[in-house]
Amino acid sequence: MPRRTRTLKPIPEFRSEAEEREFWETHDSTEYVDWSRAQFVTFPNLKPSTETISLRLPAPLLADLKTLANKRDVPYQSLLKVFLAERVAAEWRQAGDGEALSNKRSQPAKARRRRAPRTAK
Repeated sequence: MPRRTRTLKPIPEFRSEAEEREFWETHDSTEYVDWSRAQFVTFPNLKPSTETISLRLPAPLLADLKTLANKRDVPYQSLLKVFLAERVAAEWRQAGDGEALSNKRSQPAKARRRRAPRTAK
């Protein structure tokens, strides 16, 4: 018996990544893609976009962080990254800077840094 081929819907053109994300969150990809023809690929030369740092924390603070992470069932390092990202974003908002945070990330840290006013001695 010959295999019946299904007509796939054309994938629409998207104006932005956000629009594409919203589309795929609300549509079944099997209506647009023949997954039976999918192939595995590897990207061996990808480099992680994170940097390793060494951070010394007071033992009680680290214990609290691990407890909170355990309650949320996430690794404590991941929870720490979330907390830091939220706080950094809040600081930028509080500074009232109209520039998007993602633009600031692409600038060297030295260019983003604001100097505190000098106090007279």
